Amino acid sequence: MAKTYEFQVVVKPDEDRWIAFCPELAEKGAATWGYTREEVSKDIREVLETVIEDLLEHGMPIPEFPEEAVVPPEERLAVTL
Repeated sequence: MAKTYEFQVVVKPDEDRWIAFCPELAEKGAATWGYTREEVSKDIREVLETVIEDLLEHGMPIPEFPEEAVVPPEERLAVTL
């Protein structure tokens, strides 16, 4: 059965490129970069899917997005696996 996981995602310019990362999963490698905002936004979704699949495969816990978190919708990303 599929489950949806929601995370905060930070996307910001960095000199001549864009970076994106998920603060809750950054230590697990949930970060990427690209030359356009569109590119990095697409890539971070794929990175999050890979990181979550890896955590699930190894029986590791997936951080829960706090319901009371005040994060604008444009900084949230939902991944369903």
